[in-house]
Amino acid sequence: MTDVSSQERDYLPGMGKHYLMPLYDLLHRVSALGRVHAEMVALARLRSGQRVLDVGCGTGNLLRATAKRHPDVELFGVDPDLKMLARAERKLRSAGARLDKGFAQELKFPDGTFDVVFSSLMLHHLDTASKDEMLAEVRRVLKPEGVLVLADAVFHHHHGTTKDHLQDNVGDAVPKRIEAAGFTTGPTVLRKLRMFGTIGIEVARVH
Repeated sequence: MTDVSSQERDYLPGMGKHYLMPLYDLLHRVSALGRVHAEMVALARLRSGQRVLDVGCGTGNLLRATAKRHPDVELFGVDPDLKMLARAERKLRSAGARLDKGFAQELKFPDGTFDVVFSSLMLHHLDTASKDEMLAEVRRVLKPEGVLVLADAVFHHHHGTTKDHLQDNVGDAVPKRIEAAGFTTGPTVLRKLRMFGTIGIEVARVH
């Protein structure tokens, strides 16, 4: 595991608070998020030898699901949380995944490195500007006609909701934001999960 971050940024941990991190994998099981991950992997339509990046990989559950179905692809993951990455490294040791400390807004990879980029329940943690920075970086590191498969919570208009990072996920705001970053999107796949509410899966291709 390599620390490739050029600078430190503030970030919201996967469970909201660092001390809740031990509950991360328990919540993953209880909420049945694994079903969403399996669907994301299927929607990516991976082929042998392709390079796959998980942005905000957490403890590696999505990468592990990818490795089980496609052991012949190259796996990479980035996350700002070293404790999360340590858990992911243990899970993915046999898969040969490369895990790095890093931020979605400044991916330390050359242009056109990846065939597929995943992101699961991470986008809503970012403020509005950081969302756009992340999507621009994802587009940069994807190969021509590369694919982004992104899953995130879908929020509804709610009286008193003032946080921009939540308003950004209301209705069709996420696919519109992805399209503005230079992607072509398909229909949103909606899934309901225990504790997470409604999840929207977006499949977007570089154009």
